[in-house]
Amino acid sequence: MTIEDSRYEAVSSRDARFDGVFFFAVSTTGIYCRPSCPAITPKRRNVSFYRTAAAAQGAGFRACRRCRPDAVPGSAEWNARADVVGRAMRLIGDGIVDREGVAGLAHRLGYSARQVQRQLNAELGAGPIALARAQRGHTARVLLQTTTMQAAEIAFAAGFASVRQFNDTMREIYAATPSELRSARPGRTSRFGPVAQENGAAAGVPLRLAYRGPYASVEVFDYLGSRAITGIEEIVGERGSRIYRRTLRLPGGPGIAEVGEQPGAGGWLECRLHLADLRDLTTATQRMRRLFDLDADPCAVAERLGTDPALAPLVTARPGLRAPGAADPHELAVRAALGQQSVSAGRKLGDALVAAYGEPLPEPSGGLTHLFPQTERLAEASLEELGMPDARRAALRGLTAALVDVSLVLDPGADRAGTERQLLALPGIGPWTAGYIRMRALGDPDVLLRDDAAVQAGMRRAGAVAQDAEGWRPWSSYAMHHFWNT
Repeated sequence: MTIEDSRYEAVSSRDARFDGVFFFAVSTTGIYCRPSCPAITPKRRNVSFYRTAAAAQGAGFRACRRCRPDAVPGSAEWNARADVVGRAMRLIGDGIVDREGVAGLAHRLGYSARQVQRQLNAELGAGPIALARAQRGHTARVLLQTTTMQAAEIAFAAGFASVRQFNDTMREIYAATPSELRSARPGRTSRFGPVAQENGAAAGVPLRLAYRGPYASVEVFDYLGSRAITGIEEIVGERGSRIYRRTLRLPGGPGIAEVGEQPGAGGWLECRLHLADLRDLTTATQRMRRLFDLDADPCAVAERLGTDPALAPLVTARPGLRAPGAADPHELAVRAALGQQSVSAGRKLGDALVAAYGEPLPEPSGGLTHLFPQTERLAEASLEELGMPDARRAALRGLTAALVDVSLVLDPGADRAGTERQLLALPGIGPWTAGYIRMRALGDPDVLLRDDAAVQAGMRRAGAVAQDAEGWRPWSSYAMHHFWNT
């Protein structure tokens, strides 16, 4: 059986596990869909397959209005891969092409623009501009259907260079004008209140953050709640229906994100973003997706880890357990250096750090009062009022200095192995801290903190031995979270 035959079987069975992994297009209708599209399965001879929505659009197909293929989770492959294509996809998702162009993307990857273009086209059937364009189209559709902003405002907020380019792209992708897309918006409310009827920046933009299930939301919220720092994070509500709220430092200004714990029936978490600049919508969305690990493939993780006798009962007990990432890599790195394996100590020092050096919000929102301190300020601060040991303070200052002078880069496209080596070369940064930063700040799904006391205790309880770890790859981070949860 060929790969395309296997993909057609997934389409025939409407298998949602493959949503975002590939897309299929139908020559007789001119549309492309996600594998789980509920429409009648087309004949095999009329179907072609694409790795990305951008490639399907580039081949002349428009998005299905029924299954909305532009709203699927991202492929877990891009999180697992360390090559230039995987790194490029993570950077494009963060909005680098919109902010810095293809030249900026290539510079961050350490390749020429021509090399990046060639590799993406060869493997994905679309270059960086086409991939970013597809992302802009999705952002624009969200704004059209969740706010009452004028079309011209939406065009520039989504990253288009002109209203004409915006109109042409929306017609090409969706076979509908912006006005037609707006009239088709769902008339629904959410747990965060009604769909925004006023200015989107003030009322917030409601989103559904899709994932491929299952999703262990209770464990994720417990994990984030135990580490929440006063002023920049809070969790409100009762367990099972909590809302996680946090501040975000974004390119266009401060933002606030709210994510609900209770999963939607269609496989999504409800979210609302309050942004100073709506051009940050794509970046803010991707950062929350990374924080909640929404592009993971829990079925692939369970298939690998479930073959280990020690891990199999844990996988069965907690289906869909995730490995939370970071909303801000620099913030996460500083917090890792503060904590050094102690959650309670790290949280206490984080509270003190925000109180002393955090940037106050223009207007507090509930328990959210500050943005996390900028690394530039921390690199120059004495930090004496935190009461840390001299060695810990020196480690924190060395880390922030390396981030400020860009000798250390913690963006989604960073070389993970090289970055870990750089971290270990810094004074006071040991294997645990470097590995923790690699796992969360860089979103690496294959990290095992062997020196972590809680991991060692969890392994003993589960009857796992270190020699088994090779069989957990490339999902060692998830194995570790299972041990933590024992």
